[in-house]
Amino acid sequence: MRALAVFLLVIAGVGLGAVHGGFEPLERWKAAVLAGDEAGLRALYISGSGAFAQTPAGRSDDPAAEESAFWCKLAAQGLVGINPKILQRQSTAEDTVRLVLRIEIAFRPGSPLEKALVVARQVWVRRGGEWRVLVTGRGELEPLPVIRLPQPAVPNTSLYPDPGEAQAELKAALAAARADHKRVLVIFGANWCYDCHVLDTTLRSREVAPLVAANYHVLHINVGDEDRNTDLAERFQVPLKKGIPGLAVLDGDGRVVTSLKDGEFESAAKIGMSDVTGFLERWKPGPSKAAAAK
Repeated sequence: MRALAVFLLVIAGVGLGAVHGGFEPLERWKAAVLAGDEAGLRALYISGSGAFAQTPAGRSDDPAAEESAFWCKLAAQGLVGINPKILQRQSTAEDTVRLVLRIEIAFRPGSPLEKALVVARQVWVRRGGEWRVLVTGRGELEPLPVIRLPQPAVPNTSLYPDPGEAQAELKAALAAARADHKRVLVIFGANWCYDCHVLDTTLRSREVAPLVAANYHVLHINVGDEDRNTDLAERFQVPLKKGIPGLAVLDGDGRVVTSLKDGEFESAAKIGMSDVTGFLERWKPGPSKAAAAK
């Protein structure tokens, strides 16, 4: 997720999400995109002071024109489905909502690109009782990666807690591991990281959840825009520069049993179920500790 981390830094000042659920104005935006309704899309954006759109081509101070043109062009090219998944959400006030989105797009069969993806960030503000987009950032339109692991229908925007909670949660996880002779599976990530959501969904899946529950306490450590809890990542030998999610396995005393040093799980499109279960099986507590726990 290194490229996405860099893209998200383009729009500064957006904090970490803490609200799980939908956002009704986004549903209206989705409907306008699907219909190719240029006038309707323009009405959902603010123009003027403070408004801008950051795109791969650069910055535009007229987000209404920029975004309506981009999305209506896709509609004209055969858009038949759009699924904006909210990865991260923050309400900084009653009248401001900031979203990080993974927008999955389907075109009619036979189109040059039948399934595509756009990563985006939107800042919605409520003025005069109406929600409209003030700031937006949009990445490249790219082919939708093929992911073999289970994916979340609705990502949990509270998956990674506030970065400031890491030390206390680490202490609690280690205490639990000492008590039941399990290990701590530390996952460095962030709510904006879709690969992090996919890994969590996999760990909770019917195939993997029993293996996790029998052997590990799972700890999610929020790295923000890969600039928070860097001391813990270094301590547990997880190089964030290789991307997230980054994993380490600890014993109950906090010693590193193993860590992924080359970003092996950084891309959900590059791994399968056997990679996840193989890692968990290899580093679960040994027979001697399991016997001692009985």
